[in-house]
Amino acid sequence: MRIQDTNLDRRNFIKLTACALTGALMRDPSPLHARGSNWDRPNVVLIMADDLGYGDISCYDGWIRTPHIDALAKGGMRFTDYHSNGAVCSPTRAALLTGRYQQRCGINRVVTAKGPARETGMSQKEITFAEVLKQRGYVTGLFGKWHVGYKVEFNPTKQGFDEYIGYVSGNVDYHTHIDQAGIDDWWKGDKKTPEEGYVTDLITQHAVDFIKRHKDEPFCLYLPQEAPHYPYQGRNDPPERLPGGGVGEKASGPEIKRAYREMVEIMDQSIGRVLETIKTLGLERKTFIFFCSDNGANKQGSNTPLRGNKGSLWEGGHRVPAVAYWPGKIAPGSVCHQTVLGMDLFPTMASLTKAKLPAGLELDGKDLLGVLTEDASLDERTLFWAYRNQQAVRQGPWKLLVQGNATRLFNLDDDLGETNDLAQANREITTALRAELAAWERNVSPC
Repeated sequence: MRIQDTNLDRRNFIKLTACALTGALMRDPSPLHARGSNWDRPNVVLIMADDLGYGDISCYDGWIRTPHIDALAKGGMRFTDYHSNGAVCSPTRAALLTGRYQQRCGINRVVTAKGPARETGMSQKEITFAEVLKQRGYVTGLFGKWHVGYKVEFNPTKQGFDEYIGYVSGNVDYHTHIDQAGIDDWWKGDKKTPEEGYVTDLITQHAVDFIKRHKDEPFCLYLPQEAPHYPYQGRNDPPERLPGGGVGEKASGPEIKRAYREMVEIMDQSIGRVLETIKTLGLERKTFIFFCSDNGANKQGSNTPLRGNKGSLWEGGHRVPAVAYWPGKIAPGSVCHQTVLGMDLFPTMASLTKAKLPAGLELDGKDLLGVLTEDASLDERTLFWAYRNQQAVRQGPWKLLVQGNATRLFNLDDDLGETNDLAQANREITTALRAELAAWERNVSPC
């Protein structure tokens, strides 16, 4: 696993120097207060589910009723070909935060709670969307899951977020907030601050409070939910992880499905409360909301009609539900069939907020604003995924999937379920995509 080591003195110096020179580095030299009124700087709300599958929620013909997410889709744009950058948690989050392939910063696997990975994380030299929006005058908040570094130097408050409440690990007990290593994991800013409550309800409470407190200034709110990641617990289920290493009750059999459904429904209620707060405060038409999942579902959920699950580079591992909502800007009931990735959200947020990127920052993601508001088409591009011994490359309808010694080629326009391997019948395409993949891997490897 290539996760960057820390050299704190050097990197803190780089970070502080970068902050001090921001005015010189920004392409727009005008003073912050002169860059337009708050109405020229729409609010941004980014909500990400954890392990939610393509076939889980009702606006994707799924098995769980999600009326509030459905309402966003009805009033905005639903994506049929949206992908997480990773097939597991940490890589997706690194790409989302930085707008670049996660391999560039070494977060190509899960930053686990146990073992040496707990000492590592995403370097402070990486520039996040929160840092860029702060320079545009936004107040930034994150409530929920971080999972790109456990130590204080990797805390969200060191990466552009003014406010942070949540957990830094991959998951916690929904009631006791204890992580997989048996460690208490609930933070306010860069300090552990225990708080009682069901995780989804706490995330919602803090999000609503943040919106109310900052209703008169532009804000960027990032809400990485825990649901429906295990442990499988509804509001009234007993804790599974107890203080002192104790073991409580763990869901099994049919109770897992029941809890999974309830967790998604509670998350949907949470989204409904956030949306209602925005509406009540009269902020709806000046707020861009985006909802997605960080990767496909595991076997407890549904990725129908896709093949594969979380952790795989079959479509079911990374093609996930996504919805964009912005009344007056995004046509209600619209559907986007273009191929987009999580890393596209950073340049899109910069574009719609008119935030300038620091000179020299090159993003792998592409600006989707024209797609969202004008039904524009993206330029053709080749896209890549890699996780463990799997690699995938996508070019138009063609997807090359390499898993160990097996190489397969699919035409997703004709075969979304990836059942018909066309590699032998299309050797030229297979060879060309293998070459593209090899060149990409050389390009994104950290120095």
